[in-house]
Amino acid sequence: MSVAQQVQSNPAIFISGNEAVALAARDAGCRVASAYPGTPSTEILEFIAAYPDLYTEWSINEKVSLEVAIGASLAGSRALCAMKHVGMNVASDALMTQTLIGAVGGLVIAIADDVGLSSSQNEQDSRYWGRFAHLPVLEPSDSQDAYDMTRFAFGLSEQYAVPVILRLTTRICHVKGLVTLSIPQVKEGRKFTKDPSRLVMVPGNARQRIPLMLERDKTLATFSESCSLNVIEQGSTRQVGFITSGAAYCHVREAFPDAPLIKLGMSHPAPIEMIREFADSVEKLVVIEEVEPLLETELKAAGIQLHGKEAIPRMGELTPAVITPAVARLLGKENTIAAVGVTEVFPRPPTMCVACPHLGIYYCLSHVKNTIIAGDIGCYTLGAGHPWNALDTCISMGASLSVAQGIDKGRSEEDANKNVLAVIGDSTFLHMGMQGLLDITYNKGNVTILLLDNRAVGMTGGQNAPSSGLNIHGDATVKIDFRKLCEALGVRSERIHEVNPYELPTLFKALRDEVKVKEPSVIITNQPCVLTERYAKQPPLTVDTDKCTGCSNCLDVGCPAILVARRETVIKPNGKEKVLSFVNIDSAACTGCNLCINTCAPDAIVPVISTARIDTVELK
Repeated sequence: MSVAQQVQSNPAIFISGNEAVALAARDAGCRVASAYPGTPSTEILEFIAAYPDLYTEWSINEKVSLEVAIGASLAGSRALCAMKHVGMNVASDALMTQTLIGAVGGLVIAIADDVGLSSSQNEQDSRYWGRFAHLPVLEPSDSQDAYDMTRFAFGLSEQYAVPVILRLTTRICHVKGLVTLSIPQVKEGRKFTKDPSRLVMVPGNARQRIPLMLERDKTLATFSESCSLNVIEQGSTRQVGFITSGAAYCHVREAFPDAPLIKLGMSHPAPIEMIREFADSVEKLVVIEEVEPLLETELKAAGIQLHGKEAIPRMGELTPAVITPAVARLLGKENTIAAVGVTEVFPRPPTMCVACPHLGIYYCLSHVKNTIIAGDIGCYTLGAGHPWNALDTCISMGASLSVAQGIDKGRSEEDANKNVLAVIGDSTFLHMGMQGLLDITYNKGNVTILLLDNRAVGMTGGQNAPSSGLNIHGDATVKIDFRKLCEALGVRSERIHEVNPYELPTLFKALRDEVKVKEPSVIITNQPCVLTERYAKQPPLTVDTDKCTGCSNCLDVGCPAILVARRETVIKPNGKEKVLSFVNIDSAACTGCNLCINTCAPDAIVPVISTARIDTVELK
């Protein structure tokens, strides 16, 4: 059945915002899509990858992803790249030049903001990039908007030869809604046109493009005043009116169903005159925007009287429970929000997976004293938590090596005898860590690097990376050799070790040996992420309760499958109290990785189906 037939036979489908963006890219005739995985944007490319006529790739990082999309656009094809909000920080170097060059084939940049920090190191407002880079910003409010606006964005990009930012948030990306599809477009690629004065941004050429960019700003501002994405919804009351966009629109409409409002689908450039006229029609005007007061600042600068962040919180999602009391206070009323029963949920701290190959590493690190450990972004960030407490810093993606180098070079006499370590994952090392290692070797640093190669982008769901030897479709491709790569970056071959992280004695020895060496060294761990098909489960384990002494050494591994069955307080011969923790193992969750066996002196942990000692996990 063709896509057109599907549209006619299935008028509405129930999908998430991420899937809606993917479908829209397909239906808009997009030919190239690229991304680096990052919550909440990851699924956009995973859905697009299912369309065989559309080239897709997991790029090494967000800058490369954007540059791939830029290249496709300049070649005349419609292109989309997707990233989470912090990814645009990485991609911004390419973005800030592309704003001068503009687009040929429609170029859409989907940026997903993690409003509320569900899985990010900071909260950012990507609408800033529209102001900074002189680009239009579209903000969907639900899955239907995500589909419609993505298609609109491709047309807008080509009409004004400008990249278009599609600003998403977690609530839009992951919440599902009904979407009515439109008939797909067929967009053939255009012939590449040589134009060095536009495409080669040497200073002389770039200088000539700036007036064109500023003129484009004016044109887009005029367009925004009549853009069909900017809508006035007339209410039945005049006491308060709202200006809003994105997910906040749905929250405002739920909290104030009778209030008039302007829903900005194209929030930058803002339709200033449209808003000015609307402001005159209500007694109080309130801007509801997540996260920063961008619109508020612009509108106040235009002389429009309104209320904003002096009443509305500046961080987190602006749900009805947040908006309603804030506006009530602004109107001098009591909080009118209806009390909603809240079910208390038992707190569950984030932790690593059962049998994660990182468990043994952090178990060892927690027992290696006199260290300063720089961490990085990924699953291994969880090493900062209980029971390991084995990270001292975590700044941004790929920063661990450079930060460790700074700690090494900037340490005081008091820290002179401490060992400096950096921990980084395979995909993160390829994303931004390689440069840090080169800096360490080039500038003669003294850092021990743990390169945790689990052959996947584990935190975002186990996507393939160059370390896996598989591309986005699971097809075989180049597989990076980290030993050779580290050697090429200046680490002496005898200082590079590859170890199985499930073999604790070997891992301990490698760590203790390398921290003594006064030069850069790398310990590469080599077992796959347990969430990928490359991981091979072993027979599960159980606890012989007659042998368990309650020493709790196995709990220090941090495996979620090991559970405390009972505690008992005893008096030691020296008179001190000691709490014993007797454990059992959730055999249904256990994959028999063998880590806990290595910590159990009385041999109380045994296989469920065999008493034979289990070999280490094997690679497929």
